Amino acid sequence: MIKNAKLPAIAAPPEPPVKLPDIQKVTAGMLDQITAALGVPRDVVAGDHQIAHAWSQLPRLIQRIPAHLRDEKIVKACIAIASGLFDSAINYIWNAAILELREKVRRFGLHVIPQVLDDKTFDEDSLIDLKDAELLDLCRKLNLITDQDFFFLDQCRDTRNNYSVAHPADGDVDEDEVLSFISRCQKHALSSAQNPKGVDTKALLAAVKTARFKKDQLDEWETRIRGTFDAQRELLFGMLHGIYCDPDSGEEARVNALAICKTFADEFTPRAKSLLLDKHQDYRAKGDEKRKVASQRFFENLGLLALLGDAEVHAVITSASRNLLRVHNDYNNFYNEPPFAERLAQITKQNRVPKSAQAEFVEAVVTCGTGNTYGVSHAAVPYYTSMVKSFSPNEIKIMLGLPAESNTLAVRVKSSNSCAKRFKQLVALLDESSVPTSVKATYKKWLP
Repeated sequence: MIKNAKLPAIAAPPEPPVKLPDIQKVTAGMLDQITAALGVPRDVVAGDHQIAHAWSQLPRLIQRIPAHLRDEKIVKACIAIASGLFDSAINYIWNAAILELREKVRRFGLHVIPQVLDDKTFDEDSLIDLKDAELLDLCRKLNLITDQDFFFLDQCRDTRNNYSVAHPADGDVDEDEVLSFISRCQKHALSSAQNPKGVDTKALLAAVKTARFKKDQLDEWETRIRGTFDAQRELLFGMLHGIYCDPDSGEEARVNALAICKTFADEFTPRAKSLLLDKHQDYRAKGDEKRKVASQRFFENLGLLALLGDAEVHAVITSASRNLLRVHNDYNNFYNEPPFAERLAQITKQNRVPKSAQAEFVEAVVTCGTGNTYGVSHAAVPYYTSMVKSFSPNEIKIMLGLPAESNTLAVRVKSSNSCAKRFKQLVALLDESSVPTSVKATYKKWLP
């Protein structure tokens, strides 16, 4: 017996094909008799050959409409086509499309729409009162339909207004035009495509500020945010960035805001990045130092520090380098160094070190990696090793020049055999192919 064997998935049974009855013999005689009885020409309605063609293609189109949407309006449209009343069929199909678009809006969440569109109110009455053109525009703004959907449905709206029984018609539609109309409404409105749902911003704000998220709670908000559309996600990320940077925000709120954004950081759209960057630049322009520094840390935690430009990356790296050196030179440095080394390693792993910051960066890493006469912080060594291995040719040149300069490292290397030994071990980590020609001799001199 095979244990833990996965049973093959059972496919849903295929939906039976739509089969319409043969109505040609019934409708042909009926239409002849009705028009003759009223004394009007037979061609006031579609001809028998037109009806036959439309009827033969209709099952294929109806098959594409989800079964739960094949209601009385679709039945009436079929009857209208069987009777040669193509203008009536257009009206029935359009009504079905409009009602489904309204349902899409309801599924999105009526209570969320004012938050998304920055309107004061929007309720069921507001939805019902929308004109067809306004409904199409709303659905496009909520990403319930695409720009392509909007284009074709707006053409259908014009067709319905000018060539259906809804208004005095400007002319007639033939069998090909009614089939095309049904096809477009089915494809762009009467479909079973995923329906985005809006995120209740007020509920999210309340949850973020209440208590630290548990995993299942974070997962739930991730699912909700992922279920909405790009424009609302971008607004939510901007709001969460603001919470993180607000000096008055509690630590729980800041941690929750960052946790949500981290989940989506790799998927940020160019517009989302642009909006966040604009907010950061606003903090700088206003001289809001607290929010600017918090915003830098936000970008750093999301691995997006490079978006801020070389000047700010320089400031972050040199600040982290100074902090590492300060802790290294303080009491109990072996215990306190690792988190500062880890932060510097994370920053420089995600971002290219600007040339202007390389001197401070290299000196901090090599000095701490070499240690003092008492030894080195063993827990921080993996971070130093990683950073030294990643040194660029110019950073290697800076490193090899340090022992000849007037600095703490030079004093330690000259006065302590253990420090000199550890410096040599750091030199051995360098890739020889990356060592500039001008310092090749110095490099070989320091090899252990």
